[in-house]
Amino acid sequence: MKKIYMDHAATTPLDPEIFKEIMPYYTEVFGNANSQHLFGRESVVVVDRARDIVAKCLGAKANEIYFTSGGTESDNWAIRGVARAYAHKGKHLIISAIEHPAMLTTAKELIKEGFEVTFAEVDEYGFVDLEKLKKAIRKDTTFIGIMYANNEIGTIQPIAEISKIAQEHGIVFFTDAVQAAGVLNIDVKNPKVDMLSLSGHKFYGPKGVGVLYIRSGLRIDKILTGGHQERAMRGGTTNVPGVLGLALALEKAIKHLDENNKYVTALRDHFIHRVQTEIPHVILNGHPTNRLPANANFAFRFIEGESLLFSLDMHGIAISSGSACSSGSLEPSHVLLAIGLPEGTAHGSLRFSFGKHNTMEEVDYTVDRLKEIIVRLRDLSPIFPKTEKNVVFDKKAN
Repeated sequence: MKKIYMDHAATTPLDPEIFKEIMPYYTEVFGNANSQHLFGRESVVVVDRARDIVAKCLGAKANEIYFTSGGTESDNWAIRGVARAYAHKGKHLIISAIEHPAMLTTAKELIKEGFEVTFAEVDEYGFVDLEKLKKAIRKDTTFIGIMYANNEIGTIQPIAEISKIAQEHGIVFFTDAVQAAGVLNIDVKNPKVDMLSLSGHKFYGPKGVGVLYIRSGLRIDKILTGGHQERAMRGGTTNVPGVLGLALALEKAIKHLDENNKYVTALRDHFIHRVQTEIPHVILNGHPTNRLPANANFAFRFIEGESLLFSLDMHGIAISSGSACSSGSLEPSHVLLAIGLPEGTAHGSLRFSFGKHNTMEEVDYTVDRLKEIIVRLRDLSPIFPKTEKNVVFDKKAN
C-alpha cells in the first residue's frame, strides 16, 4: 500500500541533514548548558549559536530570542505574560476568533481569573475585520494577539495593518507565526511586532522545541518558574540539540524559501484545480490566493469529514480534519464556523497540506482516490439529494 503524507501543517519530518548535525549533542557534547564546568560551557556555545541564527532569521537581536518547548508554550507565555504584567493598566485582551487552541483555551482561562477578552470577528475568507478590531479597542486594552497565518484554512492576515493599529493605541501586539515561519519572509521590525512564536517541527526541525521573540524593553511575567535558564525568564534545562536543530532548520527553510514555495504551490494549485473541476459540491475554505503555499482546505458537502479522512487513510493517504491539536474533538472546527460555514458543511471539511517531499504523482493519486470515495459516501449519505446524479467528472473530459 502507498504511504502518502499530506498533513505537513500538523508536523513535518525532521530533515536528515539537520538530524545528522544535532546527533553529537545527544551523545558527545551532552553537558547541561547551565553547568559551570567544561561540558556545560561546550553546550552554552551551541545554544548561543542557535540563538544568533534564529535572531538573524527573524531580524531580531539575540537577547530577544527565548527558547521554549514549542508553539503552545510560547503562545501561553505571550498572552499570560502580558495579561498579568499589565493587569494594573487594564484587563482587556483582544484575540481573533480563529486563533489556535493554545491561545483560545488560555484566553478562556484568563477570563476565569477576571480578565475580559474580545474575540475579533473574521470575514468569509478568515481575514480579521480591521474596522471591528479598531472598535473593540478600549482604554484598558493591553494585548492584541492575531496569528500570522491560520493553521486550518491557510489565510495570511494583514499583519502590517494590525501592527499599525496596535502601535497607534500603545497596545502590545503578539502574532502566532507557527505556520508562517520558514514559509513566509518574516521580519519582526517590518511590520513591527512585540512578540512572535514559532515551533521547530513545522519547518522540518525537531519536535518539542519552539521560540518566543520578546521585543527588547518589553517586560512580561514568566509562567514557567524554576532555574535561571533563558536569562531567568523560563526555568528548565535547555534542550541543546533541539534548539540547534530548530535554528538550523529555520535557516535552511529561509535559504530555500522561494524554490520550496514555488514547488509546493504548484502541487497545491494542481490539487485545487482538479478538485474544483472534477468533484461537485465542494467549497475551498480560506482565501483563494492569499493563503499559505501548502494549504488546501475543502468542504465536501453531504459527507462527514471523518468518514472521508478514514477512507483516505485506508488508501495510505494522511490528511487532517482540522488542527491536529483539536482533531480529537467531535465539535466542528471553530475556524470554519467563524468564517460562516453551516455546522453540517463544516463537519465535511478536510485540510490537505503539502510538503517538499510530495510529488505530482501523489497529488493525482490522492484526487483519484478522493473522487471514488466521495461517490461511495454520497451514495450512503441520507442528506445527499436523491435527485442529484452522484458522479464525479472525468479528468480527461475536462
